[in-house]
Amino acid sequence: MDKGTILVVEDHKDISDMLAAFLAEHGYEVECAYDGREASAFLKEKSYTIILMDLMLPYKSGDLLIEELRTHSDTPVICLSAKSGIETRLEVLKMGADDYILKPFDLDEVLVRIEVVLRRGGILKEHGKENGSNSPLILSCGELKLYLEEHRVEYEGKNVALTAKEMQLLQLFLEHPAKTFTKENLYESVWQNTYCYEDNTINVHLSNLRNKLKKAAGHNYIDTVWGIGYRLKGEQEHDTGCK
Repeated sequence: MDKGTILVVEDHKDISDMLAAFLAEHGYEVECAYDGREASAFLKEKSYTIILMDLMLPYKSGDLLIEELRTHSDTPVICLSAKSGIETRLEVLKMGADDYILKPFDLDEVLVRIEVVLRRGGILKEHGKENGSNSPLILSCGELKLYLEEHRVEYEGKNVALTAKEMQLLQLFLEHPAKTFTKENLYESVWQNTYCYEDNTINVHLSNLRNKLKKAAGHNYIDTVWGIGYRLKGEQEHDTGCK
């Protein structure tokens, strides 16, 4: 079964070949780029299901590639890096990456991380599960619209490029417009893991989401409820209806 096409951007050919062979065995079509300039050309020519990208690349670094990609696409990106510091990981998330895998890595972990990111973004369906016939295909709040099947967001008909996690956060707010979410609620719903401590992950993704929505709409869509968490702004606050 063809699960989609992965672009592997890695300048070490042995690592690239290893990833390509392993992912092909698990149903993915794989293309490889060996430096940032080549990857940039690939990304301008076609779309991919997900991108595995080393950060330290010849000619054009991974962070510049992500910045370039996010101007026109919300394709999920998982970064590969030997840098283990939390500052590096947070910077990568701020750039617009969806996940971060530390080198050296286990191939099975890479596969799981890919499928988790795709599932959260609605790209990979759970085996044997489809959208119910009564499930809405579009979630909206005024002129802000999230098209679930097409995995895209628009404001007044113009595309708003979000990462997979940003889109999952927005979906959660749109599905429960009256609910105030704690950080624990958001983390466990989107990351599907136990929230144990504050590592700034939620702050980074919410800040990026807020800034993108405000840039598109000219006003905030997500409010901070001090001492509790976050909620979607209601109709009375920016004259829009959410459904």
